[in-house]
Amino acid sequence: MPQVKPQVRYVRAGAHDSGQRIDNFLIKQLSGVPKSHVYRLLRSGQVRVNGGRAKPERKLEEGDEIRIPPVRVAEKGELVRPPDEVLQRLRDSIVHEDAHYLALNKPAGYASHGGSGLAYGVIEAIRAWESYEFIELCHRLDRDTSGVLLLAKSRTALLRAQKAFQHGLSDKRYFALLVGRWKGEAREVDAALIKTRTDGGEGFVELDEEDGKPSKSLFTPQARYQDATLCEVEIFSGRTHQIRVHSLALGHPVAGDRKYGEREVHKPLRERGLKRMFLHSHFLQLAADADFPKLIVSAAMPDELRDFLDKLPPLRR
Repeated sequence: MPQVKPQVRYVRAGAHDSGQRIDNFLIKQLSGVPKSHVYRLLRSGQVRVNGGRAKPERKLEEGDEIRIPPVRVAEKGELVRPPDEVLQRLRDSIVHEDAHYLALNKPAGYASHGGSGLAYGVIEAIRAWESYEFIELCHRLDRDTSGVLLLAKSRTALLRAQKAFQHGLSDKRYFALLVGRWKGEAREVDAALIKTRTDGGEGFVELDEEDGKPSKSLFTPQARYQDATLCEVEIFSGRTHQIRVHSLALGHPVAGDRKYGEREVHKPLRERGLKRMFLHSHFLQLAADADFPKLIVSAAMPDELRDFLDKLPPLRR
């Protein structure tokens, strides 16, 4: 059955909507759409109240006419099959498979899972292969991060991996190109992190020693360039955006990171051709546990990152 494309909707505010902010009204109307997208619709002027643009804090009155632009929202329970080229690309990304686990060298640009406005992610695509009776993510990678992504083929394998991550029985290492010249050798960041939101509804992570969760990262320089430093980063916890926020705390944001750090700081590297965030999970190890042997998975740095490093002038001492 062909899908009906979403259309512009006009909604009349009722008595129960009077006094409610337009952003909160839209969030309810567009259930399943990420808040960040709702605020983009407001900022771009696509949402109108009585024919005029509306700021997020605009309070509605009974009888107001609200124009809601077309937004595709998957119905609850609706399954969206990823395109065949996505399924094949992820098949080509397999770097390890055994009786218990499947590991991919996840390409940048693919979310680990669907939701928050995304029709599908890696896990939904792999399920669409219809090759496994059980398959679940053991952990997640940011959408713009490439590298080792581990999935379990059984509940016991999943619990073993989660236990390893939670109790320090894993070794996770990344390559991160950091903006600026690194002084000295390895540096450790032991700083608690907490999730929060901007006034516009966009989620982000920041340092918070009082209410945050313990987080530790070790940055070790591998190569030094005129405007950047390639580091291997070992993480001893798996917090959201951990490397990105810890590197920013050191004064060296991850190159190409559009979320953290000042935009102008990244300009010299963008001008040299960097088109994505330079963060790649290259190594994962789980300690042996009961019937599970030690697991070691590595993922080569993708060509677009290697080629970019080749363009960078080395630091002359």
